[in-house]
Amino acid sequence: MKKKLFIFMLAVLLVITAGCGEEPIEEVADPDEPVDTVEEENGEVFEFNLAHFFPAGHPAETDLVQGWAEALNEASDGRIEITSYHSGTLVAAADIYNGVVAGTADIGLSAFFYTRGRFPVLEVFELPGIVYESSYAASKVAWEGIKDLNPDEIQDTELMYVLATGPGDLFTTEPVRNLEELEGKKIRAAGLSAETLPLLGAIPEAMPQDEAYEALQRGLVDGNLAPVEVLQGWGHAEVTDYLTRTPFLYNALFFVTMNQEKWDGLPEDLQEVFLEVNERFHEEIAAGLWDEQNERALEWAVEETGQEVFTLSDEEAARWIERVLPLQEEFIEKMDDLGLPGKEIVETVRNMAEQYR
Repeated sequence: MKKKLFIFMLAVLLVITAGCGEEPIEEVADPDEPVDTVEEENGEVFEFNLAHFFPAGHPAETDLVQGWAEALNEASDGRIEITSYHSGTLVAAADIYNGVVAGTADIGLSAFFYTRGRFPVLEVFELPGIVYESSYAASKVAWEGIKDLNPDEIQDTELMYVLATGPGDLFTTEPVRNLEELEGKKIRAAGLSAETLPLLGAIPEAMPQDEAYEALQRGLVDGNLAPVEVLQGWGHAEVTDYLTRTPFLYNALFFVTMNQEKWDGLPEDLQEVFLEVNERFHEEIAAGLWDEQNERALEWAVEETGQEVFTLSDEEAARWIERVLPLQEEFIEKMDDLGLPGKEIVETVRNMAEQYR
């Protein structure tokens, strides 16, 4: 009985002792310690996918897309995140603009000429007979011109900026130093080039760039009309021997554009971030993207493969330009039919190109 009483009293004593113990010390935040309030300070994070067709190692992916995404992320304090889907893995090249309109892609990078007729006004920037001596000049003319024209055909997305390849040259398996030597030659072409080459006496062979190497190697075509970068980037200097400078025959225009609903859903401060970064990035990186590639490729082709370069005399170049002017006249007529000042548009672009030479 005494044993049971002792155990009971011991238990009561333990309970009382526990209840009288020290209160837990409440932690006080160090005022100098950073607090994790990213959501409160920065707001919602906006994530976008971006579709394009260039391969993973191409500067259009490594320098343009990744560089632009990084600049936007930094300028927005991490609130803008862009994930790139290169090599046509999200949307095929020819479907990218419409894919952005439909929302399949939030942002798209592709060429306007993949959907011929879809952008009638913007074809002015790819017309032959207008001289572009660099991708920087061609990109500046196009971007400034588009902002001025603001055509209806691009109102279904929010255009971020445009960039151009600048001049395209002829790479051939036989010398082409004049119109007579071009006569009858089969030349790989894309976009408006397919209409330009017949006016010069050549035979256009429409095919994507990734099929041109084999076609040249097998003798299915005698040459290619494209930016100089394909000599190295696509290996065409290995299957051609001659380059004829033709800065008045070719200019390919690319777009970077966003789905309209995605744009409208952005808070005003982030829209301002896009606008500021777009202009800065276009000037510093995008506008001259092809120039660096072209210069590097030409040096490599001449030094490593012995590519021979021809520059047309002023008189010979004038002959070529005269032959392709009907395409400018056709464009003017098309614009007039749309109720737009076709001649004024062409003259404005020509004058801007001359200004940037």
